Amino acid sequence: MGTSESRKRLVIGNWKMHGTLAGNASLLADLRSGAGGAGACELAVCAPFPYLAQAQSLLQGSAVSWGAQDLSVHEQGAYTGEVAGAMLNDFSCRWVLVGHSERRALHGETDQLVADKAAAALAAGLTPVVCVGETLAEQEAGQTAAVIARQLAPVLALGAQAVARMVLAYEPVWAIGTGRTATPEQAQQVHASIRAMLAALGTPQVRVLYGGSVKASNAASLFAMADIDGALVGGASLVAQEFLRIAAA
Repeated sequence: MGTSESRKRLVIGNWKMHGTLAGNASLLADLRSGAGGAGACELAVCAPFPYLAQAQSLLQGSAVSWGAQDLSVHEQGAYTGEVAGAMLNDFSCRWVLVGHSERRALHGETDQLVADKAAAALAAGLTPVVCVGETLAEQEAGQTAAVIARQLAPVLALGAQAVARMVLAYEPVWAIGTGRTATPEQAQQVHASIRAMLAALGTPQVRVLYGGSVKASNAASLFAMADIDGALVGGASLVAQEFLRIAAA
């Protein structure tokens, strides 16, 4: 395993807009019973808001933690359709994704808004999983490092004390749901540059996950890289055995 011993491997499933009460019940039961085989890996799922109560009730006391896929920057108020960090706390969420590329692309979330959401998550006692990543056009233009640095700048500006309580996730947009995965070497190169930024801030211990078409078949080679501390898993997290195999890779 490439990951430093001080950075315990973390594998988070992002269900995106998938799920039913019946389907989730069987998926969560399988995850709960199989989580012991994940060894030293920390396992979590980020479910759609309506299913957080179900995740809480079915995963409580298990080795699997849970979280949400987004939150509002506001604590409460006239923000129809939004969900506050304190509400996520009511369902014992531990994690919340912020700045997923789908939120950035489809909902116009800016780098600053993502940093504000990360700060709101911390204020509510949640661990934000801050997602960054470049598009295919940006990658082909050789702009990956610049894009990641730009996306992380307002997050890192929150300071070492805040960043130390976060998780980062590198998800090349061109690899999400496309079946294309960055090679372990490509991913490691970006993770190493993120680690250098974290080290400069004095927080090299922050975990950096890789996301983008992670499967059981490629997880081990990704996890073997020195700066890849786990995975943010999309589609494969909807199949219990596949998700558990990724965690055990």
